[in-house]
Amino acid sequence: MARPKPFTLLPHTVPRRLTDPIVGVLARLGLSPNHLTLLGFAGNVGAGALAARGEFIAAGVLSLVASGLDLLDGALARATGRASAFGAVLDSTLDRLSEAALLGGLTFYFAQRGDREEVMLCFIAIVGSVMVSYVRARAENFGLDLREGLFTRPERVLVLSVGLIIDQTRIALWILAAVAGFTALQRLYVVWARFRRDPPPIDGARREERQP
Repeated sequence: MARPKPFTLLPHTVPRRLTDPIVGVLARLGLSPNHLTLLGFAGNVGAGALAARGEFIAAGVLSLVASGLDLLDGALARATGRASAFGAVLDSTLDRLSEAALLGGLTFYFAQRGDREEVMLCFIAIVGSVMVSYVRARAENFGLDLREGLFTRPERVLVLSVGLIIDQTRIALWILAAVAGFTALQRLYVVWARFRRDPPPIDGARREERQP
């Protein structure tokens, strides 16, 4: 029996009829999937720098544009036959750093102003987003394809970017801090339920965990 489609608030793929024309142009320009990944990361670092200076609208717009490249690197990899294991790891790694860059910029801005509440919210949001990804990574180490999650990266990017643009950053941070943590717990529960029903072999995963 086929697995039910994982529930997410936002679609994590874009229809090919929308991406194919863009991907065709990018391929003709000679850009590789890793180029898009690096450009997206650079854009988010720039958004973090803008946020650190209090230029929230520009930071939000740049974050949306830069993170939008994340929707295209996979499509470009498939279209050009340049998908690779390293590219997938690079993409996942820079996704985490991209979120940290923007939230880090906000942390610096609020710390300079002495806004302790916002600084704490930024910290909790960073930890929550990392834990959402970490639970999935550990589950996949045991062979579980974990896609479920109420508030995964697309939702987090959208909420924070829109919050910056409409000058509701504090509310956006409260949402991120609360729901990212909930999503990590949600994924942990999904892992528990599936492993309880079908326990995986653990010897190989434990050996991997002991590696430096």
